[in-house]
Amino acid sequence: MSQAVLPLPVLFEDDELIAIDKPSGLLVHRSWIAKEATEFALQRVRDQIGQRVYPVHRLDRPTSGILLFAKSAASARVMTEIFSQRQVQKGYHAVVRGYLGDGILDYPLKEELDKIADAQADPNKAAQAAVTAYRCLRQVELPFAVSKRHSTTRYSLMHLLPQTGRKHQLRRHMSHLRHPIIGDSNHGDGRHNRFFRDHFGLSRLMLAATSLQFRHPITEQPVAIELAVPKEFELIFNQPPAIAR
Repeated sequence: MSQAVLPLPVLFEDDELIAIDKPSGLLVHRSWIAKEATEFALQRVRDQIGQRVYPVHRLDRPTSGILLFAKSAASARVMTEIFSQRQVQKGYHAVVRGYLGDGILDYPLKEELDKIADAQADPNKAAQAAVTAYRCLRQVELPFAVSKRHSTTRYSLMHLLPQTGRKHQLRRHMSHLRHPIIGDSNHGDGRHNRFFRDHFGLSRLMLAATSLQFRHPITEQPVAIELAVPKEFELIFNQPPAIAR
């Protein structure tokens, strides 16, 4: 007997829009990049509410959190324009290696090209402006020698506010600061990824979309969608005998 698929948590819904909490590992829609995938957020939301929905933005497969769909093609066009014009405020939470404080990183990024999906793209395209504001919420030092250079290991819980929307911007910016996001297999630190998997049973990317603010495409009223920090993100900051701040 096949296991029933649990409904995706609905964070916001009206006649025009629906926002759900996408779990880490779930694709937004079908992709040539992951041909083996059989489940997609778009189809699950469609089946869950019994009507067609339209994606208006994207979340990377390993990133969890707020994912917004439109219920009509007209609303989708307006929302897509709102996103493309950067009239949306997005917030994320992440766990990164080391102690990182507060700041703003203005560091242009070359576009990351996929061999299949971006086969026709210009590989010599100039780096595009990319800006991320970041704020430290919690820090912890654990008595484990993940690196041979140190007898302890440090982590920070960060609030990230991207001012631009480049591909993998947050993951690449944290890596550029030498504080990669835990669980990032492309831009992260394999030693710390393995530590989280082996010691805490956490193999996911520790990045979640936790806030989304915009004006409604029809009513033009402000909409603010909030999501709590995933419990697994705070797990390590409550680990005895930790030195938490």
